[in-house]
Amino acid sequence: MSDGIEEIQVRAEDGHRYSLSVTLPRDPVATLLWLPALGVAARHYQPFAQSLARHGIATFMHEWRGHGSSSLRAGHGCNWGYRELLTVDLPASEAALRQRLPGLVRVVGGHSLGGQLACCHLGLAPDAARQLWLVASGAPYWRAFPRPVRYALPLAYRFLPWLAKRFGALPGRRIGFGGQEAPGVMADWAATALTGRYAARGIDVDLEGAMASAAPRIRGVVLDDDWLAPMSSLDFLLAKFPHARTQTRRIGAVHVDTEADHFAWMRTPDAIADWLCEDVQRGRT
Repeated sequence: MSDGIEEIQVRAEDGHRYSLSVTLPRDPVATLLWLPALGVAARHYQPFAQSLARHGIATFMHEWRGHGSSSLRAGHGCNWGYRELLTVDLPASEAALRQRLPGLVRVVGGHSLGGQLACCHLGLAPDAARQLWLVASGAPYWRAFPRPVRYALPLAYRFLPWLAKRFGALPGRRIGFGGQEAPGVMADWAATALTGRYAARGIDVDLEGAMASAAPRIRGVVLDDDWLAPMSSLDFLLAKFPHARTQTRRIGAVHVDTEADHFAWMRTPDAIADWLCEDVQRGRT
């Protein structure tokens, strides 16, 4: 059982404010900085954090700029991209984590876009964590998807950034993809989706080269019925870490007791948490 939930108030260097939700086990053995999917508020991962707490993992649930407890909302006159997410907000969460629980083994991970940006974060800060956990995550590169889905993707990848720019923010709730997303985020995301390479406006570091130099232990979970992050897209993302020690597992409906799709696992995450924590339990960090 968990001792409880804490809310750490974080202020990034540019004034952005948000809460870092922390689920603490009684005797933590490691910390996890968890990055949500596009448009998903951190609070929706509370069942996952509780499952991890039973294994001694203290989970720090990062809040994306523009969602949940964030002080900002995307719109005309309020825009940002991967640069702010990776070089402003994530370092602020890292600093809060280290101050609250120093000295423990650190893990970073994420769901969907959160997993992708966790990869980029490790490229920029390879000492941030020893392990990388990816759940229902993979590169959005259109060629990394199976036929016939891949042929419809380039059009969507061009349309969504245009839509976000036109309205000042992506109307994700209305179209059924993401949330109220900043045009800069959608532009950076679409650039990767069309080219297969991670880069961001305003970041001079070669993210591809940085990831290739990192050597974390990686665990990746693919859901059987998840067309948004199939095994082929995860494999493409993992190939960016040639020096990593990687394990992947497919999870079906029988394991999660619900649909094995991109989001349903969040309600019954015990099986996924159990598998992710195996290395930590064995002391292989």
